[in-house]
Amino acid sequence: MTVPFVIPHLQQQHLRKLTVAKKVTAVGMAVSGLLALSKLIVGWLAHSTAVLADGVENVGDLFGSGLVLYALFVASKPPDKQHPYGHGRSETIAGLAVGFLLGVSGLGICYESFRRLHVVTEIPHMYGIWPLAASIIVKSGLSTGKFMFGRRLESAAILADAWHDGIEIISGLVALAALGLTLYDPAHFAAADRWGGFAVGVIVLLTAFHVVRDTSNELMDAMPGDERIERIRQVALNAPGVLGVEKTYARKIGLQYHVELHLEVNPHMTVQASHDLATACRFLIREKLDWVADVVVHIEPFFGAPR
Repeated sequence: MTVPFVIPHLQQQHLRKLTVAKKVTAVGMAVSGLLALSKLIVGWLAHSTAVLADGVENVGDLFGSGLVLYALFVASKPPDKQHPYGHGRSETIAGLAVGFLLGVSGLGICYESFRRLHVVTEIPHMYGIWPLAASIIVKSGLSTGKFMFGRRLESAAILADAWHDGIEIISGLVALAALGLTLYDPAHFAAADRWGGFAVGVIVLLTAFHVVRDTSNELMDAMPGDERIERIRQVALNAPGVLGVEKTYARKIGLQYHVELHLEVNPHMTVQASHDLATACRFLIREKLDWVADVVVHIEPFFGAPR
């Protein structure tokens, strides 16, 4: 197996990305913690199932962000003998864990909300609206920021966390509408608050499915889109001496891709010359495509027509 090499300025760039990811996640944890505490306290005092359900969802978000933050610290470790591809998969595993955490919290919210449908409770108080309204505003900004950084850094964990925040906006709106109906007409919509909590649980379950599906694809080494594969091929073809690209494979590990290339070269080229060409191609791809961590090159004889 080809030993991974490090280009210093690219390694620094990768570490800077991880540092940004950690800061984004830490800010998300602090915000989710404050929102969860306010919703649980106000939801309990205001006798609102919808507010409590949304608070429980925030607690799940807090734990999920904690997993992501830990995984990003693990992903910062350099490659070693037992992990020659680095520790980036910890970041994807954290994203998968967030998905399962969402699923468990969604089931719990649905169950508790449905159980309360058959329990006589007090009519919720008006002040239960305020933490929901504040959450919708704050989470809108937080989700937008995480989606922006998650796509820029190509972080599955941060994107999973962004989906989590995004769904909290929807769940907050559902909870707010349900609580508003109950407050508007308690005689006819007494159960609306509890149905709102149940709807929040269903929304969380749908999000969990989305997150688990996407992160599982990464863990199963799903290929990137055709556009990225073509960019790798074009950069490789620009390396002096490369006559063709027979195969191109890529798999994502953490924030970057590891690429396998089968290059076609002059069949009469010496072993030393083909080795030098392969090394030059590896460096060229990493220099041009900062989302590529390393490249393994296989040399094949070219018998086609010259390009």
